[in-house]
Amino acid sequence: MPRKSATPSIADEQAAPGGAAAVDRAISLLAAFRSGDRSLSVTELAERSRLYKSTVLRLMASLEHGRLVRRTEDGRWALGAEVARLGALYAEAFSLEDVVLPVMRELVARTQESVAFHVRQGDQRLCLYRVDSPHSLRDHIRAGDLLPLDRGAGGRVLKAFSGARGRLYEQIRREGYVQLAGDRVPGLVGISAPVWDAAGDLAGALTLTVPESRLQPRLAGDLRTAAGLLNRRLGSR
Repeated sequence: MPRKSATPSIADEQAAPGGAAAVDRAISLLAAFRSGDRSLSVTELAERSRLYKSTVLRLMASLEHGRLVRRTEDGRWALGAEVARLGALYAEAFSLEDVVLPVMRELVARTQESVAFHVRQGDQRLCLYRVDSPHSLRDHIRAGDLLPLDRGAGGRVLKAFSGARGRLYEQIRREGYVQLAGDRVPGLVGISAPVWDAAGDLAGALTLTVPESRLQPRLAGDLRTAAGLLNRRLGSR
């Protein structure tokens, strides 16, 4: 019977409710590969997954059988051809809108405030997607509008995570989000957080806007929770 480690493995910490432990562990080994890794040793895989080497070897044998990994000539492990095939199928079927809009609609339903998804376009930001608050008192930005990059919470987030310098941008990077009042429109509060894709690149900024008269402390948490959900659905770690 396998020994029980005193330190929980990544798979134990992130186990799927009602799922299979062996599958969770195999997934944690695939997830151990990071950008720039050409191959990993058994020791590196064990350290990153917090699994015993004997467990790593058994799971890698199954993953190799499914062509998800391959053994290199020097005895290390690299991702296999099946990963590339699945990646191509995912890219072909992927729609950012299908991932982002449901999360935005859920956030609007929960907060009753407007939500936008901004992406950078040169020295401006584009409102790529927008879901309006049911209240008549709200900002009236529409999908397709171009907005300043240096004013408003969404623009500040895009600048901060593109390397902008300054105290405000350093604070945004440190805290992982920003809440600003009157930065673009007097009387309007913007709360924004970055959204990352599976490659670790900045995909955009998820932004909630609310009149100061309706601002509630919980809204920042709601926005950050929604951004975290988007990150997971986009495959960001």
